[in-house]
Amino acid sequence: PARTGGFPDRAQSCMQGIMSEYSWHIPDPVTQPEFYADVTSKRLLAWLVDTVLIVLICLLILPFTAFTGLFFFPFLMLVVGFAYRVATIARGSATWGMRLVAIEFRRLDGQRFDLTMAFLHTLGYTVSIGMPLLQVISIVLMLTTERAQGLSDHVLGTVALNRRAMT
Repeated sequence: PARTGGFPDRAQSCMQGIMSEYSWHIPDPVTQPEFYADVTSKRLLAWLVDTVLIVLICLLILPFTAFTGLFFFPFLMLVVGFAYRVATIARGSATWGMRLVAIEFRRLDGQRFDLTMAFLHTLGYTVSIGMPLLQVISIVLMLTTERAQGLSDHVLGTVALNRRAMT
């Protein structure tokens, strides 16, 4: 029965909104599993590539600090890594490592990341790296959820997908 006043049942409306977001804008892992195939292992490989690139950038910066950067190299890595991730994700919804393995981030509405979402996702990643328990939770989520989402992905409503082939 319809309610008076034009307000639908709040729980039902909320669930329909969530279901329409998931099912309408991003690929469904049941009907389109190819978008999620090997995403977790690709994320690991992309992370390794990005880490090597960040180390190389930091090594290039080191002489400009008169080598005093050696005393705060972990902090330099943190700052350069944060800037690298925000800049590359904001520009193409993927880091260079992610582009190499053909994955990208998307919001649940199907849109690519903008600067704000890139910043928030990188902030979530940085916090989880700084707290090993959160990183373990994130890895377990990537390995066990049907969309292979990490902790930051769940909090922000984002997903990493295999990129569509260019035609």
